[in-house]
Amino acid sequence: MNAIPAHGQFPAEDNVLPRFREAGDVTLDLFHRDGRVDDCWLALPPREFALLWRLAETPGEPLSRQQWQADVWPAHPDPEGSSLALHVARVRARLEPFGLAGLIATDSDGGCFLDAPPAAGLCVLARRSAG
Repeated sequence: MNAIPAHGQFPAEDNVLPRFREAGDVTLDLFHRDGRVDDCWLALPPREFALLWRLAETPGEPLSRQQWQADVWPAHPDPEGSSLALHVARVRARLEPFGLAGLIATDSDGGCFLDAPPAAGLCVLARRSAG
């Protein structure tokens, strides 16, 4: 049960996803698949979390409807026919009580982007010092 894994079983360190990402004042936690503002969890459903996680990956860069389908939820077509605009509206509603609804902006082509500066100083992966 607690055996040491065989060599090469874990992915290379450069292939490991970070556990945390910042989206403005929201801290996204991949382990919990949720976001929080200070100590308040947002209770994001999977698609809303996936959207915010993807937008936080490249702040300021637009995400088109086509990219949303391909990048965020490619293997599971939306059975309800929900659109990118609907998911953006849902995330904004969850951010509204914190005054952060404007964190997700839309562009003229129907895409959206994270309207926040890139995260600075968030230590995502801890490393042991060598000695």
